[in-house]
Amino acid sequence: MSTNLTRLRLGATGLATALVLTACGASGGTEAGGGDGGDTAEAASLTVWVMGDSGANLEAAVEPFTQETGIEVNVEAIPWDSVNDRLTTAVASGDGPDVTQIGLSQLASFLEAGALEDLSDAVADHANLDPANFSEAATADTNPGGGLYSIPWVSDTRVLFYRSDILAEAGIDAPPTTWDELRADAKTLAGRGEGQYGYYIPQWDAPLPVAYTWQAGGDVVDADGAVTLDTDAFRAAADHYLGFYEDGSVPTASDFDQTTGFISGTAPMLVSGPYLASAIAEQAPDLEGKWGVTTVPADEKGTSLLAGSNLGVWAGTENLDASLQLLDFLADPTTQVAWYQTVGELPTATAALEDPSLAQDPLFAVYAEQLADARPLPVSTKWAEANQALLDTLNAIALTGADKAQALDDLMATVEEINAR
Repeated sequence: MSTNLTRLRLGATGLATALVLTACGASGGTEAGGGDGGDTAEAASLTVWVMGDSGANLEAAVEPFTQETGIEVNVEAIPWDSVNDRLTTAVASGDGPDVTQIGLSQLASFLEAGALEDLSDAVADHANLDPANFSEAATADTNPGGGLYSIPWVSDTRVLFYRSDILAEAGIDAPPTTWDELRADAKTLAGRGEGQYGYYIPQWDAPLPVAYTWQAGGDVVDADGAVTLDTDAFRAAADHYLGFYEDGSVPTASDFDQTTGFISGTAPMLVSGPYLASAIAEQAPDLEGKWGVTTVPADEKGTSLLAGSNLGVWAGTENLDASLQLLDFLADPTTQVAWYQTVGELPTATAALEDPSLAQDPLFAVYAEQLADARPLPVSTKWAEANQALLDTLNAIALTGADKAQALDDLMATVEEINAR
């Protein structure tokens, strides 16, 4: 399914208004100040870490929660590139937040550090936290080893964005649905002239070659968490990835901006998440009707990345009950629907994904279709190391002319060393 429609979004004030009624029922039947957490919830003040630039939106979202419960929520925005440093410092000092957002790619680090409270016993009193309430994709592999250390909050999946107007001008009637079509269309679009490309590859982000490996029928880790790149599927993925560079279909500048490139038409096809749709609608409303999204082009499969964030309670917090009430509120389907309509991040609660108001959103229909075939990156510390080695190898081949066969052999040797640690 594809669509080229955009949609209106609520502002921060609209988000708070939409959530007023949600707060009344968000505590899952637990009175403020109740529970076994040892804190007096109505007197509690919570510190919440939120990653990236969603701080203002979260402050608006929790206003109704504070009005209903009396629990103050102090939101601290942490830049994504500072998360690991803040985690290390907080664990060492014992001075962490009460609640924290956890990017799925960083979940292994939080678990290994022992930073998260096991919430298994909280589900009985906070119904919205029950893992059964969430989509299978959102809960897959996110709490390895048992226990319930994090709750799905928001998700995104990667889909193909395309400029339908530019494709039509180039004689391309429909967006590509297969690997071969994607490469051919990208080459055609790059032939429009100097400085024009057909596709965009983020040099700093490993999910694209990983997704290509999945699409080729393989995986990048085995059941024990060991990295497995010495496979036919990965080599096919690497060939597909590097083929766009060989064709001159993608930019090589490290500072190329995907949003600017898409809006200007310099890169009229790329794989990205729902947040890009919001940026396009805000920055280039005149493009309405000239772009669309569709599921990613497939090889053996059409699997894409499941990204997003979970929420967790900091181990040893003195405000456990209040923290659980906040998590319950944020996991409520009504809260999640309002968050998507404002921020553009996909819900994780099944009831939110099936909400009738979202069924009318043509963009959401594509996201939902792709979510049915999406996977998270491995929650493995070994993969975290191999991830950088993979990127370094592909960039060396694509950007500096490193010998492809030798570079890939060197990558396999590095992976063996990582697995042996």
